Amino acid sequence: MNTRNLRWMMLVVGGVLPALLVAGIVGGGCTDDARWYTCDDDSPPAIDNKPCYDAGPDANVCDEDGGCNDAGTGGGDEGTGGGGEQEGGGDGIGGGMSSLCAGQCVPKEPPGWFEPLLLWLGPPDRVPDCPATAPVPGDELHADLVVEPYRCAACACDPPETSCELPAAWSAVDAPCPGDPGAQRTSFAAPEAWDGTCTTANAIPAGQACAGGPCTQSLDLPAPRVIAGACSPSVVEEPAQEPQGGFRWATAAKTCAGVVAYAPCGESGMRCSPAPPEGAAAPPEGFLTCIMHHEGEHECPPTYPSRHIAYEGAEDSRGCSACTCGEPSGGACSVWVSAFSDAECSTGVVSVLMRSDSSFCGAIAPGTALGSKSAVVVDLDPGSCTAVGGELIGEVAPRGPVTFCCLDRQPQQPAPPRARDPELG
Repeated sequence: MNTRNLRWMMLVVGGVLPALLVAGIVGGGCTDDARWYTCDDDSPPAIDNKPCYDAGPDANVCDEDGGCNDAGTGGGDEGTGGGGEQEGGGDGIGGGMSSLCAGQCVPKEPPGWFEPLLLWLGPPDRVPDCPATAPVPGDELHADLVVEPYRCAACACDPPETSCELPAAWSAVDAPCPGDPGAQRTSFAAPEAWDGTCTTANAIPAGQACAGGPCTQSLDLPAPRVIAGACSPSVVEEPAQEPQGGFRWATAAKTCAGVVAYAPCGESGMRCSPAPPEGAAAPPEGFLTCIMHHEGEHECPPTYPSRHIAYEGAEDSRGCSACTCGEPSGGACSVWVSAFSDAECSTGVVSVLMRSDSSFCGAIAPGTALGSKSAVVVDLDPGSCTAVGGELIGEVAPRGPVTFCCLDRQPQQPAPPRARDPELG
């Protein structure tokens, strides 16, 4: 049993003895209630100058003003305006033989529901105190969740760390470009991890003969290659704004219960419960008579058809997904390459601007010496990465639903019972 259920049960159990006293069941004298007084056969004729009579089947009941009515029938003499059963609000609400009920007679709650109480629904800044008829407040509840916008900063990616790998596998071919696939190649490759400075590596002397004639009839170079590292994610800073996110409740729900068990209603299937205060504002900002179910959302019974759901609170699990970056793409570089016939990179044979998206093959004078070479990067585009993330995740979800089922309208209460003093006629 949870704490809230135990709290309500203590209120109900704690009120049994006062109810018995009010009903005049406990023997040994008169009992004083705010509305009426009863006594047994051995009691003195009055308490505090108020008449007090037998509370048996034919007993008279007196209110504070000294007026009297027959408590057994709710009537008095025919034609005096009190006789017969009181009809109250009609439709079985507030009517019947309810003369002993100091509050209101309403339909009993179905199994699993808490007995009727008062419920107030309205703006959170106008929550009233519980009325005197039901002075015990319940848990703080809420309704109509309003979720404030939550925005995520846009993700971005820094450019990747990129380099341009110079063409290294140079070769001389003993055939014109594009050359026969079976043509003989002679390596004129650059050294490993070449930085482009002048080098004589794998020089080919003039007139060197191959199967197809002079070994140097054309020069073939592969394309330079872009080498890109990973991109680092970053966050695009947004202009300064008021704090974002969060939530609020548009409606407060306040429950109020009585402190004593009320006297029984005379009609089968009815229960005496606290009555809303007189002159209270009409719903939705007034007090409603409702039954309550703590465990989740439930359909309402026909006797209490108006359904309201309130919540203990809400949880905001919203956030933004982490920023990440995809694979780099779009990088490019341009390299100026040159071949020379001497060893000092001074007598040029071929000079060409190569791009990373294409290779080069060019004709040279047959038998020309290839004595040295050089290369220099003239342009490098690092490319980019696609940013991923920065999207809203999570939600604001209400928790702890409580179902209230209420009367469509508040019952019209019968006038307080007034007992007739036989001695006064």
